[in-house]
Amino acid sequence: MPGLLNPDAFDSRVWADSAYRSKANEATIAAAGRRSTVHFRKPKGRPMPEPHQRANRARSAVCSAVEHVFADQKARMGLFIRIIGLGRARVKIGIANLA
Repeated sequence: MPGLLNPDAFDSRVWADSAYRSKANEATIAAAGRRSTVHFRKPKGRPMPEPHQRANRARSAVCSAVEHVFADQKARMGLFIRIIGLGRARVKIGIANLA
């Protein structure tokens, strides 16, 4: 997790799904001066507490909005850009963004 935290990032929040929630990761996020918005995990054998459900629901709404943009880009261009040259790839991405 420390290698993923960008010190120059504009937003101070760290977004991730519940697979990244651990005491070590939460401590790393706090030490970097960031705010954790990592989803809460459901306790084994017990129902998820209502405050955690509400927090996860709000976080999922934001994640969904962002992920839909990437899914739209993937649908327009396919998973891979099969172009030789970085300049041509930039043009293809730019044209796909205009569509």
